[in-house]
Amino acid sequence: MKKIYTNIIAGKFKGKKLLLAPLSSTRSTKSILKESFFNTIQLNIVDTIFFEVFGGSGTMGLEAISRGAKEAYFIEIDKNAFKILNKNINSIDSIRCKSFLGDSFELYSLILKNIDEPASIYFDPPFDIRENMQDIYKKTISLIENTPKEKVELIAIEHISNKEFPQKIGDFVKIKEKKFGKSKLSYYKSRSENE
Repeated sequence: MKKIYTNIIAGKFKGKKLLLAPLSSTRSTKSILKESFFNTIQLNIVDTIFFEVFGGSGTMGLEAISRGAKEAYFIEIDKNAFKILNKNINSIDSIRCKSFLGDSFELYSLILKNIDEPASIYFDPPFDIRENMQDIYKKTISLIENTPKEKVELIAIEHISNKEFPQKIGDFVKIKEKKFGKSKLSYYKSRSENE
């Protein structure tokens, strides 16, 4: 099977190749969407923690590390994708990255509990049109509803573009959304910051 790669867009590791997991196990984030996301948060990433909840190949978290994030956390359930994630981590910065094999819905709260400062949290669950994924967005919303706001700098959700996420989820309010073909990014901040 032909290997597919993407590149780190900017920062310390700009141009470095990252191996992508097969499309059968994960869906990789488009470069245009990735660039737009990091242009939106810009320097807010420096010296902060980045948490990629559905890790895949780790392209978002490793881009964050390249742009100056202090640490990145990843959860990935698929064993093959997890192997690729760890290969990518080892080629970028294995000291500042922590990867966890398992179900995001089981591990997320446990990992978040041990992160002792606000994190930028990136949710990129499989699209709900995939087999057995019909309730994936409902479960993702539930995770966010139960996230303590003091643990959050920003929440971003990458999702299918015809799905509208609520204006408010728990302690968080939508501040922006942007469409990229079949994908959309929805951004949330804690309510108190926006009132």
